This record gives sequence, C-alpha cells and structure tokens, in this order.
Amino acid sequence: MKSISTILTLSLIFLTGIAFGQGYTFKVLANKGTNKIKAGADWEPLKTGASLQDNDELVISENAYLGLVHASGKTLELKAAGNHKVSDLAAKVNTGGSSVASKYADFVLSKMSAEGKKNRLSATGAVHRGSNDAIHVFMPSSVGVFSDKAIIRWDSVDGENVYVVTLKNMFDDVLVSIETNEPNIELDLTNEKLSKENVVLLSVTSKGDEEVKSGTYAIKRLPEADATKVKETLNALMSDVDQATALNKYILAGFYEENNLLIDALTSYEEAIKLAPEVDSYREAYVEFLLRNRLGE
Repeated sequence: MKSISTILTLSLIFLTGIAFGQGYTFKVLANKGTNKIKAGADWEPLKTGASLQDNDELVISENAYLGLVHASGKTLELKAAGNHKVSDLAAKVNTGGSSVASKYADFVLSKMSAEGKKNRLSATGAVHRGSNDAIHVFMPSSVGVFSDKAIIRWDSVDGENVYVVTLKNMFDDVLVSIETNEPNIELDLTNEKLSKENVVLLSVTSKGDEEVKSGTYAIKRLPEADATKVKETLNALMSDVDQATALNKYILAGFYEENNLLIDALTSYEEAIKLAPEVDSYREAYVEFLLRNRLGE
C-alpha cells in the first residue's frame, strides 16, 4: 500500500497551506436546474465547477439544487429558490475547520473532463446481453477496503434474474451466500462470519444459469498501519463533512479514490446518489469514476 502512504503524506504537507491563497468564496460541485450567476452587470448560466466570489449573486430556480464547497472546506447544499447573495451564503458557513474538503473538492472537479463526458455518454445504460455473457463486477480483481460497509455492484444481465453472491475465505470455504434480484448488494464487513477474515473472495452467478458468472474478486482489509494513516486524514476531513449529505458523500468519494480505495469510493458515490437521486451531477461523476478506473471491464 505504498501509494496510500505517499498520497497521505503529500496531503498532510499541503494541509497547512491550503487555506491560504484561495481565489474564491465557494466552488460549485453539483448543479441542478436553470440557475444563474450575476458577476458584474450580466446574468449568466451557472455551471458545475464555477468559482463564486463574495460580491456575486445567484438566482436559484424552482426545484433546483446546488452543492457548494467554501474556501474553508465547509460544504453547503442550497435548494431554496430565489435570489441569494454569495456573501450571505458565506455568512451561514462556520469557517472553523481543516480545509481538507476543498482539496478533495478540487480533485473530483478535476476529473469531470470533456473526454470523460464523451466516454460517459457512450457508456451510460450499457448492459451485457445474452445468457453466455460474463457478469462484470465493478471492482479490480484485488482491492483494499477501509470501511466496514461496502456496496458491490455489477452489470445487470438482460431479462429477469436472481443473482447469487458468494463470499469465501482463502481455503475456499463458503462464508456467506446471498441471493438478490438487484445487480448490487451492501456488505456488512462486521458480520461475524466476515470480520475475522483479512481477505474475502467474492463471486456472482445467475441463479437460473450457473454458466453466467463473474470471476473471483479479492477484497482485502487494509493492514493496520495503512488503515491508521487513512484514518488520520479522514478524521481531519470529517471535521468539514461530518453530516450525511449527498455533497459530503461526493467529497468522501474523492478522498477514497485519491487514496486508491475504490470500493470505499464506489460506496460513497452510491450513497450520494441515494441521498439526492434527482441530481444528475452525482450520477455523471459516478459513471466517469467507473470509466477512468476501468471498473466492470
């Protein structure tokens, strides 16, 4: 896990300086609706990734949503229609914090590229057709996990299906077998049958046709030293994103992805979408995350 150690070390180096030199009051991480910004004399459409200054003004449309991150790292979800001065929004933010969230906000925004959008549009809605197709689980063949909860998702197979998810230990003993009609499950890694295992082997099959199956995927608990390093930075981040909002889950996804904890990142994306299913920004970011990490191939 050398990459985690290196990234976390660099993160801590930049913590002390990240609060200084910010050229914005808020950044827009998520945007739904026909929202506008007045910068100077002109009104313009508000875009995801935009930087908001203290003297800017916003018009929020009906049934809209804005996910904002303050320069201090604090987050703000805005749903109230009408005119809002950025200075008034900033006054609502408790700016005491670590500023770690702004770093990971920049990380997730940097990943929303034009090329990523092109790839996302071509991939959205894809399913694997035919009874002989393999089931593609959205994870690497071997992956570390930090959290106690993990959402596992795979491509749906055409038609009505019951999936069987099997979890084994390294000796090929079955620990848990789960049936589901959905192409996803949520694993509780504190389950007494799983909690003592450092490595769990996961596979998915179609109950109606055992030839339709996935490969075997290894889910590995982080070594204690690596988990401690992750926890140290995560604790600082949680001082900014302690509330269970879609925006905060989105920022957590960025934290986990940058630290190569892809199951944890996927879980956070899934939770963000569940909390704000109407906001396309989170779904689009999730698809781009899957594509750039080559998950499900």
